Amino acid sequence: MSNIYLGYHFTVSPKELGSEILIAELGEKPFESFIETENGFTAYIQKELWTEDILNDIYLLESTEFIISYTIEEIEQVNWNEEWEKNFEPIDVDGLCHVRAPFHPKTNAEFDIVIEPKMSFGTGHHETTHMMIQHLLETNVTNLKTLDMGCGTAILAILAEMKGANLIDAIDIDNWCYLNSIENAERNNCTKITVYEGDATLLKGKKYDIIIANINRNILLNDMQQYVDCLNKHGILLLSGFYIEDIPVIDKSCTEKGLTYIKKFERNNWVSLKYVN
Repeated sequence: MSNIYLGYHFTVSPKELGSEILIAELGEKPFESFIETENGFTAYIQKELWTEDILNDIYLLESTEFIISYTIEEIEQVNWNEEWEKNFEPIDVDGLCHVRAPFHPKTNAEFDIVIEPKMSFGTGHHETTHMMIQHLLETNVTNLKTLDMGCGTAILAILAEMKGANLIDAIDIDNWCYLNSIENAERNNCTKITVYEGDATLLKGKKYDIIIANINRNILLNDMQQYVDCLNKHGILLLSGFYIEDIPVIDKSCTEKGLTYIKKFERNNWVSLKYVN
């Protein structure tokens, strides 16, 4: 007999940070799978494990910093692959980088990346990932020691290796992202990426020529000194995960620590900044 599932279709704004926090909270409940959608995600739970008060103590639903709504649907049986495939379209960045799922046909793009995000974020669809790809595409990373901080699916670490980066560390605090990054690195035949589970405390004593940090404003500001301490002379720092209105506070933090602003990308009110040491 097939299990009956309930699908909670969440609309979240701001999407990326809000979805990340909400999924972490729901992960403490019996929800067993999360599928990213255009405006948020769908969370699935077996009906027999559901209770009427299951969302009562979810902190984010009471937060004024996010706008969250949801609908509930009863589903007889869930084909996870089908659900995921329905919501994943291949993307193209500047005609140079093609990001696709394993079931999409290969293209002749210079950099063809295969990503299976599962419960991790970072498919290239979000504005911040898209802009970070743009930065990497125009940056010479040949033989550079590289850090992908808050790696998600490891898409940026994978692109860095494809472009010739030498030794690459990919770090994420989320266990699912850690496991998914290892899978995606293997899927793209990467041999120079080492994935770690943890936060900026893992950076002590390490040095990099380029640091990629696509996280969120508060974490970036909290960890900025550690990034700068790890950056070699003339090293590059690529930042994203925040809005245009956050630029002044991010820029102040960077310039106070001796970094020089180089350029920015903007996309739908999101922004990505490039600095050098």
